[in-house]
Amino acid sequence: MKVFTADAVPGRPYWWDHVAWPTLGERPPNQTEILIIGAGYTGLSAAIAANDSGARVLVIDSGQPGQGASTRNGGMLGAHPRIGWDTLASRYGPSVADALFSEAADALSWIKKLLRNEKIACDYEECGRVQLAYTSDHFAAQKRMAAQISEKGGGPCEILSRDELSNYIATPLYKGAIRFPKHGALHPAKYLHGLLSAVLSRKITVVSNCPAVSVQNAGTKWRVSTPHGEITADKIVLATNGYTGQQFQWFNQRVFPVPSFIIATEPLSPELIKELAPSRHMMVETRTHHSYFRVSPDGSRILFGGRAALVDIDLTKAARRLRKKMVEIWPGLRDVQLSHVWTGNTGFTFDQLPHVGDRNGVHYALGYSGGGTVLAPWLGRKAALRAVGAPEGETAFTQTRFSSRWFHSGGRPHFLRPLDLWYRHWVDRREDKTAND
Repeated sequence: MKVFTADAVPGRPYWWDHVAWPTLGERPPNQTEILIIGAGYTGLSAAIAANDSGARVLVIDSGQPGQGASTRNGGMLGAHPRIGWDTLASRYGPSVADALFSEAADALSWIKKLLRNEKIACDYEECGRVQLAYTSDHFAAQKRMAAQISEKGGGPCEILSRDELSNYIATPLYKGAIRFPKHGALHPAKYLHGLLSAVLSRKITVVSNCPAVSVQNAGTKWRVSTPHGEITADKIVLATNGYTGQQFQWFNQRVFPVPSFIIATEPLSPELIKELAPSRHMMVETRTHHSYFRVSPDGSRILFGGRAALVDIDLTKAARRLRKKMVEIWPGLRDVQLSHVWTGNTGFTFDQLPHVGDRNGVHYALGYSGGGTVLAPWLGRKAALRAVGAPEGETAFTQTRFSSRWFHSGGRPHFLRPLDLWYRHWVDRREDKTAND
């Protein structure tokens, strides 16, 4: 059968159908106190924090602000470390592990206040999220994780037995789940536009199509070359995440882009949506496909994302792979066509943690490793507060090692190609076998 509907435009995110992009200037002023490079969630939140601390702020972006990962993700709002407490404690010590767990919960609470305070209308819903265990071993690990999250103040969570899953999803595929009742959903493009509106309402200049070509330290100042002239700045905040260019070599060696692909179904009946996902929770899997899926904010479609590949591939091939996984979960969707398929770069680090700090005077918040909906604005704010010298900029995410690896010298992450083959031909097959035993 045909994969796409007749009016599908592969490459265009579903979220873009519901927003109008503002017209912004493309010529920056030549001086500022705080220059923020990157105008996604991180950079816009940093701009608000720096401005509200009394600094004169300029934001530049290499393209249209927010057209990177900030408007290409699944719109799931939740924050607990991707890495378990035991692993964090072994790497950085128990006190840092405790602080990372606690801060993730603080970040989620802060984001909800931000939405209220800035009156950001982004279809936010505190619907909860379930993480679905693909194997019995995964479910056993979830039980340990839930105990750690509860003990370390990472927010409320509960274990769901296999029998309870029918209240959340119509599939026999999973062995159990963790439910996070305080996690939520939003429309990522409306979220980005709400942040951008909050920035523009403060009379902060945001310049589109203005890449930072080079950055030079000029004593007490920074000189940043752009296609539209040179900018002199007192401080710089780097907020480029999965779109960090090679002109920022030290950072480019530590944050690498991993594509995430998402499909959207054609409109479905309300009755079918209710049958597939009766509780409208956000849903993610434990298997290494990292599939994540949800009902669209208007209740009309299923949005389904995940690891179609670790490298860029043809979008039709990606759509077929994701659709196959979706139909494994919901066989009743085998005849449904797709209206959208798109991709975007997630910024990953080698320890799968974001990092905040100051590298030779360049302040940064980078590497959310798939958790940027909450942590990008939270840590963008922290980086800006550190840049202006405010004590509120303290964060546990400065206390981890932002390290590189010998096999990645920057540029394209070529190591992902053999890793992609290894996952598809070994890890995925082994996981499927374990699930069926």
